[in-house]
Amino acid sequence: MVKHSQLFIDSLLHPKKLAAYRLLSIGKTIQYVFLLIALVTIFSFIQFLTGVSTISYSIEGLTEYIEDIQWLLYPFAILFLILTTTVLLFGRISIYAFVGVVILKLTNRRGEYRHMWRTAALANTWSTLLSIIFTTLQFTGTIPTLIGIVITVILLFIASTKYPKIPKK
Repeated sequence: MVKHSQLFIDSLLHPKKLAAYRLLSIGKTIQYVFLLIALVTIFSFIQFLTGVSTISYSIEGLTEYIEDIQWLLYPFAILFLILTTTVLLFGRISIYAFVGVVILKLTNRRGEYRHMWRTAALANTWSTLLSIIFTTLQFTGTIPTLIGIVITVILLFIASTKYPKIPKK
């Protein structure tokens, strides 16, 4: 069985191997996606913590209020971050899988949505890491989003070239 670290390395460095991973079990793929979700959630929670501390020091009354409800604020914040990140990442992977199926049809390759979903989950690694890096550098907006989309679609196209061709009748 393939380790998550190997999936991570291959999704970053070897886009042609993503097509071979289409045969992974869905459980292994979903575990990998939840590792990405954990990474994004931890990063977002750290940003939330530093953002709250920065804001709370600039407003007098807010400092006391946040100190009073900290025990309630942080668990709800992390739960909200996990839920939103999960929905967004699974939704993004599903949309990329649909785009991948279109690529398969256009290139006359064999594959199903479930295969392309697994490939898209791994191809989404670069986009996820770049979104973290761009947020850290405070480079947000349409351009970073488009960069992530283009990179993921290019990786899907490269991986789809390794899918088997449909035999001619």
